[in-house]
Amino acid sequence: MARTRTTKKLAQRIDLHYFKRPTPLKCAKLWLSFLVPLLALLWIVGRGVSSDHRVYSSGSLSRAHAVLDKECAACHVRQAGAFAAKAADNACLGCHDGPAHHASKIASPACAACHSEHRGRVSLAAASDQACATCHADLRNSRPDTRYASRIHSLPDGHPEFAALGRKAGDSATIELNHSIHMKPIRRGPNGVLVNLECGNCHRPAGVEADLTYSDASYRAATVSSNASDEMLALSAGSLRRPKPITGRELMAPVKFANACAACHLLTFDKRFDEGVPHDKPDLVHAFLLKKFEQYIAAHPNELRATPEPAQELGGKPIPTRFRALTVSQWVTERTAEAEELLWRKTCRQCHALTISRGSALPQVAAANVKTQWMPHARFDHDAHRGFSCVSCHAKALTSTEASDILLPGIAVCKTCHGRGPDHADSRCSECHTYHDWSKRREVTPKFMLPALATGGQ
Repeated sequence: MARTRTTKKLAQRIDLHYFKRPTPLKCAKLWLSFLVPLLALLWIVGRGVSSDHRVYSSGSLSRAHAVLDKECAACHVRQAGAFAAKAADNACLGCHDGPAHHASKIASPACAACHSEHRGRVSLAAASDQACATCHADLRNSRPDTRYASRIHSLPDGHPEFAALGRKAGDSATIELNHSIHMKPIRRGPNGVLVNLECGNCHRPAGVEADLTYSDASYRAATVSSNASDEMLALSAGSLRRPKPITGRELMAPVKFANACAACHLLTFDKRFDEGVPHDKPDLVHAFLLKKFEQYIAAHPNELRATPEPAQELGGKPIPTRFRALTVSQWVTERTAEAEELLWRKTCRQCHALTISRGSALPQVAAANVKTQWMPHARFDHDAHRGFSCVSCHAKALTSTEASDILLPGIAVCKTCHGRGPDHADSRCSECHTYHDWSKRREVTPKFMLPALATGGQ
């Protein structure tokens, strides 16, 4: 007889407590539920015993503050046994004072609003564009009388052309220089060979040794009476700049005659001498000429009987033999006048703006007015761009014929590399601009002790 299979009989064969039976997976989960919290508690207790507060931290500190990783109390105020989430401004100002940017109707933001810590080994000076745009996206709201662009969100969005390129007056320097000629094959000296100059032969950063290919050792060794203030224009008092250069390679040093010009632009003054006059003020050049001619005539007294030069007579007429007996003073005065006529009218005037007044034998040389920094409200580092050729940014130098031309690259050149996206270089405001006016910084009183930082500032 066939066996009958019913639902009731099948149900009696099923163990209704099967889920309570232990399995390897269930045992592992049970042990982990006890061990993980226990290990976490032991880790926290261990960190507390070792006075390591990183367990409470949002992340590691920047490179500048890395030494304070375990010193939460150095920046955060302890309240009710815990540290405040935000660092207080007085904690920041206790080590480095950051004077305000500009006076405005909007209160200066807290330090942490622009300089966010606990983001790893980053540069705190690299503030976000959003922090800058808080004011500069609508600058007239805080500074109605501003003369700067009032709506800037970032370099690609709203930044105007550089102000230096918008000047109609051009370069105020008085030194005459034709860049176009110097960028082509040019003769070295009056009777020299053709050479091809490079930008680096004349233009070098201050922290780099000068290129001496076209220098003159005698002029490099000579001392001059002029100083930097006689040649360079001082930065305006309202410019924001760093306290000092970091590497000395940021900006180009002013071009010096002795290093870059002397080998080609000779200051010779008379065929009797191989050397040239000093590259200095007219009164010192005049004194040099008098001394040289006095020494020469003392060694060659027979030249006091002067014979006129053929070039001084009219063409087609016979040149009579005629001598003039001169005194030493007369000879020196005449030779000095001839040399100065050559210098003032031709040699020096090639580069310098000279003014010869009536009744005055010596000219007035216009101040050089050379700019050391064209954009004083921004910063630029040539060293960071050393992989690029000079003319790739300063393309105008190839065609510039006037010294008044401003050869700075425009903002479009900068945007070629600096822009949004992973395939561009950083374009944040902090790349070029500084916020604090470091010329108004104050000295702070040190509060930490080395080597035990934990004993300081408590």
